[in-house]
Formats: sequence, structure tokens, C-alpha cells
Amino acid sequence: MGSGGFSWKLADHPKLPKGKVVALVVLDGWGEANPDQYNCIHTADTPAMDSLKNGAPDTWRLVRAHGKAVGLPTEDDMGNSEVGHNALGAGRIYAQGAKLVDFALASGKIYDGDGFNYIKESFETGTLHLIGLLSDGGVHSRLDQLQLLLKGASERGAKRIRVHVLTDGRDVLDGSSVGFVETLENDLANLRAKGVDAQIASGGGRMYVTMDRYENDWGVVKRGWDAQVLGEAPHKFRSALEAVKKLREAPNMSDQYLPPFVIVDEHGKAVGPIVDGDAVVTINFRADRMVMLAKALEYEDFDLFDRVRFPKIRYAGMLQYDGELKLPSRYLVSPPEIERTSGEYLVHNGVCTFACSETVKFGHVTFFWNGNRSGCFNPEMEEYVEIPSDSGITFNVQPKMKALEIAEKARDAILSRKFHQVRVNLPNSDMVGHTGDIKATVVACKAADEAVKMILDAIEQVGGIYVVTADHGNAEDMVKRNKKGEPLLDKSGNIQILTSHTLQPVPLAIGGPGLAPGVRFRKDVPDGGLANVAATVMNLHGFEAPSDYETTLIEVVD
Repeated sequence: MGSGGFSWKLADHPKLPKGKVVALVVLDGWGEANPDQYNCIHTADTPAMDSLKNGAPDTWRLVRAHGKAVGLPTEDDMGNSEVGHNALGAGRIYAQGAKLVDFALASGKIYDGDGFNYIKESFETGTLHLIGLLSDGGVHSRLDQLQLLLKGASERGAKRIRVHVLTDGRDVLDGSSVGFVETLENDLANLRAKGVDAQIASGGGRMYVTMDRYENDWGVVKRGWDAQVLGEAPHKFRSALEAVKKLREAPNMSDQYLPPFVIVDEHGKAVGPIVDGDAVVTINFRADRMVMLAKALEYEDFDLFDRVRFPKIRYAGMLQYDGELKLPSRYLVSPPEIERTSGEYLVHNGVCTFACSETVKFGHVTFFWNGNRSGCFNPEMEEYVEIPSDSGITFNVQPKMKALEIAEKARDAILSRKFHQVRVNLPNSDMVGHTGDIKATVVACKAADEAVKMILDAIEQVGGIYVVTADHGNAEDMVKRNKKGEPLLDKSGNIQILTSHTLQPVPLAIGGPGLAPGVRFRKDVPDGGLANVAATVMNLHGFEAPSDYETTLIEVVD
């Protein structure tokens, strides 16, 4: 028995046998989209994955891998590998992103964490700088979270605070920046009345200052750096309200493209450059437009633009923005605490497990799968194998990555008959997709397909079962599109490459000689997502899932 009378013992499935070898294959960044020349999965030669599609609708279907299906706040939030593997392994949907920050602020837990205690060490002699999107749009950040953080930090000893605002006009109405700045200025005036030296130090529009993504244009980050860190910008004002109103008067100017500005004192000196001994927090909860700034703030070794000065600061993100890069290394809000994951249940019920990937996704198939928990549950029943990823090159140079080596390890584990579950992540379509190299991504998809084939062949030999799925989309759409879905062109008439994840659903396929007759996908869970996969896999191992898990996607018909 676990604590409080809770039992790890799973009920036997009434119709499905125990003891079959189940191979669980996660193709990273492999979504389903319309076939065209920018869909590298469609273009690539992928006979193994194509053959699985022939099983639709009984043994092949799509599942949701973005937005609310993986605990993100809105349906405009693309999935990512961390939340995707959390959902796949946990079998339940946990709050991620904004919801997590709300809880940490409301409970005060944010102030007890390592991240806050780290930046707090600068409060006595240094300045606390808060950088982020000033908006209530709820996509990247929220004004009320900034307000709570200002209040909480000042109550806990921050004596000098500088806010570096990025105006929105993209997730909210253009022109709303004026009202947001007024609200913030009012809050800061109240703090000053209480003896805290708090003011806005710099600003600029989100699309022109700081918030670039996917290394599209480092100049955007540099413009922000110059204003925030160096206290230098082409426009200088005594107040942020004056700055925003004045800059908006220029023809065709909008909130998202406001040029960078700094606030200066009566002597024309910037009121809040970032210097040695200061603390910095990036307040956005959404990762994609904070990663580049995080690199500039954190990496000693950095050459993507001339930083001029690299102050010795204490830096923390609102959250960790990149689980693969572990960036930033300090953050105010930790990932969700996930208990009773499928992996832990299965080990408690005698299912020996083998998990393998290469370095860039090894943590996903182990740490994130197991609910953000390091190490094995029971080393006598589990083996985790990490194959070193290529280093010192971009992945499009070697797009096959370590797919073959991962597949060979999986094949050997299956044929050894020592394991009941063999779980792998094949990173190719995601990691090469992120480079934006379409040719290389096609090669990557083919390599992943060949790896799938090797694993399916091994399952065939031992009479096992396979489950093939993905964690989110990427390689299935490599071009930016307008509202009608047509490819966007740049000024020179070339297509604009999309290097990000997507909002597309991902495939889920089951099969193999060990799949009991009559097993097929149910028709009554059309909106099934990644979190439904755990109960499905538990059934295939011969167990009923715990009652609070998202429902299984399979049924057994006589």
C-alpha cells in the first residue's frame, strides 16, 4: 500500500492478456498535415509509417498534442516536447505555463522556491529588473502576474525595481499599450509612496524589440539589450507614458513595432541600466519569444551580437523556457509535480522497462515521461540508455542523427525478451525540422521511418505489440502561412520558412501479432489527446488504468 491507503496494484484488464512485449515509439515533431511540398513527412519516403495509416480507423487515428490537451492555456499554444512527454507518461492533463504561474503566485509558493531565493540575494545592494510583455493578452504574459510579482518582491526586500516593458498590440488591441503603461505607472507610484524606488526604465514594441523567436533576427534582441542592459536607445524620455504616446504619433506606427526607448532622469542619464550585482527576471511564461534573450543573459560564451557589456547578474526566468537546453538554469516556477505516472505504476505491477534515445531527447523519454523525476523507479526492473548526440554541428548536417543506433538498441532489448515495455524517442523530424532545412528534414523523416521499421520487425519476431505516436508537430509543415493557409513570401519573393512546432494533431497507431483480436480504437473519444495514450498502453500490458486517468482509446469487440 502507498500512503493514505492508496495501492499501486492495478486491476487486470478483463479481456486483454498480460506479459506481451510492447514497443512504444515516439516520433518527435511528427504531425499530420495536408500533403504539399512543405510537408517533409509527405515528401519523404516513409513506407513503415504509411503502412500503419492503412489501419485507419481501427488501428490508426489522430490525437491532439497542443493547447488544452497538454495543459497549455489556449488552443493557440503549440505543443512542445516537455509537456507532450509529461502528458504521454502521466495519463492526465496537468496545468502548464500560465496556469502554473497563477497557482504559484496565489499560494505564495513562488517566493519559497530556489529561483526567487537566488534573485533575492541581490535585493540588499542591487536592483531587481523585470523584463517582459506588458499586456493582459494571456498568450505570453499577463499584467496581473506582473502586478503580483511587484507586490511580492517589494514585500520581500526589493528596494529598487526597474521594469522594462515590451508593448503588445498583437494579442490585444493596438493602442492598448497606453492604458497598460498608465496602470503600471500607477502601481509603481504606490510602491514609491511606500519607500520602494520603483520605475519603468525602458521599452519598445514586441516585434521590433527583444521578442524575436527561432533565431530569426538577433537584431531584435540586440535593440532590447542596448536599451535594457546598456541604457542606450535612439529615443529618450522622462516617462514611459510620454514615450508610448509620442512614439505612437509617427505615421503607420503600432504598439508591436514601437522603437526602443529609455527613460532618463533630469540630467539625461538612463534610470535603469542592468549592472553587476543586479537581479533580472523575464516575466513571460510562454517560452518561444524569451529563449533568445535568455541565451544573451545567461551564456558567458556568446557571439550572436555584440553585448558590449556582460554584467554579472542573478538571472531567473518566470519558468524554464527550454527543457533540452535547461535554459534558463534558474526559474521562479517549477514544472508541475506529477505523481503516479504510468511508468511508476507499471514497474510496481511487474512490467520491466527499457527506455532509450539520444542525448537531445533522452530526458524526454525518461525524466519528462516520469513526471519531471530523475532516475529509475526500480533499477532492477528498468534500464535507461542514452546515446550521445552529435555535438558541434547543426542537426541538418547529419540529419539521420542516431535513429539507427536507437532502433538497434530497441531491437536488441525486444529480442532479449527481458523487457515488457521498450520505449524510445526518435528525434529526427523535430531537431532537423527546427533548422528550417527542408531537404535535410526529408532525409531525417526517412531515417526515422527506417528506425520504426526495424522496431516493428523485432516486435513481429517476438509476437509483441507496437504503439507508434508523436509528441507534437513540426516537420509536416515547414512554411509560414497566411490566414488562408497560403505560403508567405519575404520581400525577395522567397518562401518564409517555419522552424517551429505546429498546432497539428499527431498519429497514433497500434498493432503487431500480440494485439488481441477485436482490439480497435473507440469512436466515442474524437478529441482524444496525448494524455489518453497512457491508459491505452496500460490496457495493452493487460491492466486497467487508474480511475482518474484520461480514458483509454481502445475497446475490445467480440
